[in-house]
Amino acid sequence: MTGASVGTGPESGARSLVVGVGARRGAPGDVVFALIEAVLSGAGLDAADVLEVATVDARADEPGIVGAAARLGVPLRTHPAGALAAVCVPHPSGVVGAAVGTPSVAEAAALIEADELVVPKTRAPGGKAAGRGMATCAVARRFPAVAGTFEVSGRKTSTSPVTSGSRPFTMAAMNPPTRNFESAGPDLRHHGDAEVRGENLTDLAVNVRTHTPPEWLRERIAASLTSLASYPDGSSARAAVAGRHGLPVERVLLTAGAAEAFVLIARALPARCPIVVHPQFTEPEAALRAAGHGVGRVLLRAEDGFRLDPDAVPEEADLVVIGNPTNPTSVLHPAALLERLARPGRTLVVDEAFMDVVPGEREALCDRTDVPGLVVLRSLTKTWGLAGLRIGYVLAAPETVALLSEAQPLWPVSSPALAAAEACMEPRALVEAAEAADRITVDRAHLLAGLAEFSEVEVVDAARGPFVLVRLERAAEVRERLRLLGFAARRGDTFPGLGPQWLRLAVRDRATTNRFLQALDQAVQALPARSGR
Repeated sequence: MTGASVGTGPESGARSLVVGVGARRGAPGDVVFALIEAVLSGAGLDAADVLEVATVDARADEPGIVGAAARLGVPLRTHPAGALAAVCVPHPSGVVGAAVGTPSVAEAAALIEADELVVPKTRAPGGKAAGRGMATCAVARRFPAVAGTFEVSGRKTSTSPVTSGSRPFTMAAMNPPTRNFESAGPDLRHHGDAEVRGENLTDLAVNVRTHTPPEWLRERIAASLTSLASYPDGSSARAAVAGRHGLPVERVLLTAGAAEAFVLIARALPARCPIVVHPQFTEPEAALRAAGHGVGRVLLRAEDGFRLDPDAVPEEADLVVIGNPTNPTSVLHPAALLERLARPGRTLVVDEAFMDVVPGEREALCDRTDVPGLVVLRSLTKTWGLAGLRIGYVLAAPETVALLSEAQPLWPVSSPALAAAEACMEPRALVEAAEAADRITVDRAHLLAGLAEFSEVEVVDAARGPFVLVRLERAAEVRERLRLLGFAARRGDTFPGLGPQWLRLAVRDRATTNRFLQALDQAVQALPARSGR
């Protein structure tokens, strides 16, 4: 523990809230305590769940803060201003930073050893006589470390990542983790292929288009095998990608799938305060953590349709990652909304792995060169069935491409993958991809119509990807029953911001969907205490 401790609140597994407090000198105890009570009550939180009050070292002896902790019956934990200044906070203040060395004492003190910001910085209400402006308060939630903790500079830091909460911004308070350290939250390395590996199941867990790659593409890949004795030369494929998007070749980097691109970004691009917008594909955060970054999360909320609020992303974020359309929510964010996330000094990574499934690729940013810091990722594995071949690409400013390229090993993309990339950029391939996007749109509408017949199933509105996200009670049990009936669905609890009541379903042809809907009906009916339909 850092700093002083006041009070002897009881230890309890239920206590998980950290109340961060910032206060001016002489702030009355009644004002501080009333503010804490109002913040907890307003957020529907119980004071009995408060684990500790936290503030900056310089306020360790402030009677108002000390007294508030004592009245709550919990310890007061204090932290050096320098440590708090290193915490990425959503509402920084230059005035506070100049006065005490950290841009938000309340938020930084709440987050430094916690995982999720539940209530952002709130000021004491009322007029001057009531103490307005004399104190601020923020509340964060700490999740128990399941796999363990590690020590950094004498401070024990939980590394458990974040689950969903009542506010969109979360910050995992991490220093660079030790090797092979497993976090206590969602399994970021779990992917849909694990649902079907080695099983004879109809696959609704993986978003790769069925009956792919097409015969003409297999022939092009097979023809490339005669050149395997030579080292790969990506110049032709790179030029083909550039031509397809109307970009100079210097803005294109070929990668071994989008997954490699996330690793390169994490290792090669500077990032002091990286933020990942969730729920989304978990590999970007996994790559950032593996590269030693502490990662903040902005959680989009189900009640908002998982739609983006650009203002939820903290100003100091210098690397922001978001998917469009987003896996697993299937939400397509307007390009104009994503543009609001861009600014000088920030890298904006937009994962467009599923954009070619959107008819007309509306809302795409891949061909834009006027958005500062924009990095767009594309994948060829989904539409063309090339997950086993590993091919994708990055579109970004030449200087960014150069940085990423320097982090790549020699010959990172194989000759067969390069042949596939070049073939998929040809006019006939683009026509076939557009036809597939139209067909998926029709098949998705059929799936959604069938799911609408289930009163037990809530579907995320406005799905635009080749998958839909659904919520239902006891989803884990339903998923296991579906497996017994021959269908694999993607569990949702490994996506930050979701939980065990969510499933992701890949869009398939009408006949397969009809069989699945029959199986879903059986699985739901088999549950006890089932509500009527």
